[in-house]
Order: sequence, then structure tokens, then C-alpha cells
Amino acid sequence: MRVGPVGFAFDTAEAVLAEAKRSAEVTHNHPEGIKGAQATALAVFMARQGETKAFIKNQIVKRFGYDLSQPLETIRKTYRFDVSCQGSVPQALSAFLEATDYEDAVRKAVSIGGDSDAIACITGGVAHAFFGQIPPHIEEAGLARLDKRLLDVVREFSDRYLQFL
Repeated sequence: MRVGPVGFAFDTAEAVLAEAKRSAEVTHNHPEGIKGAQATALAVFMARQGETKAFIKNQIVKRFGYDLSQPLETIRKTYRFDVSCQGSVPQALSAFLEATDYEDAVRKAVSIGGDSDAIACITGGVAHAFFGQIPPHIEEAGLARLDKRLLDVVREFSDRYLQFL
């Protein structure tokens, strides 16, 4: 859920995959945790590069073996709280794939239930890269909740890496 910025900060898929692995090893040092971080960061990277949803889906399925074929309607019927990467990353990516804009993506992610903060973070990162901007009313509400130190970090990151938006 914290790896999305890696997909914004690096300029090649290889660098994104390597840095996602490094970032995951600190808190999710398990093959599935690393796989989930790499899939998330790569999806952000591909979205940032202007790839289509079909291309992103195909690459994630091919590289990581995630099943992204189930529609959210089906996922919602049986989904239970699952903090594992294999129990949250595919669901989060499915929410992104069905979304029409950033807000719709996050709402769809939360609607799955379970570990909804993690799922929404994953979905939101990919949606931000794909749709190009967080709606101002959502961004302003989020930024208003940050203390000065965190706000400075967000602004510095945005100035450095989100120039494309």
C-alpha cells in the first residue's frame, strides 16, 4: 500500500521493479509481499506512461500471475478481510480496472470491504497515475489533515516527480 510512489519516481520498468523489491523487503520480506509491491509499482509506472488498462492488466497477469478476471461484483460476494498481498493487490487492481475516474476507483476499492485502507491506497496510486490528477476537493481535504512536516514531504515529492500531471 506504500509502494505507489516508486512507480512515479523511477524511469524504467526494471528500476521500478528493483526499487519496489527494496521497499517491500523492509516490511513485507516474503515472496508474495515483494510480488505485490512490484505489481503495484509497475501498474503505477505503466499507467504513468500512458498505457491502456488492457495493457496494464495483461502485463500484471503475465508477469505476476494474478487473476484479474473476476468482476468486482463477484469479488464483493465472497471477499473477507485479508492483509496478504495476494488477498488485496489483485482486488485493488480490479477496482482500478473497472473505474471511470479517480474518485470512482477509490469508491470501488472501499466497496470491496476487508482491508479497505490498503486496497484503496493501492487502487488510488494506480488511478492517480492513470487518470492524471486527484480531484481538487479530494486532494485539498487530504492535504488539510497533514502536519507541516508531512505536507512538506508531499509537496517536495509532487514538485519532483509529479510534473507530468
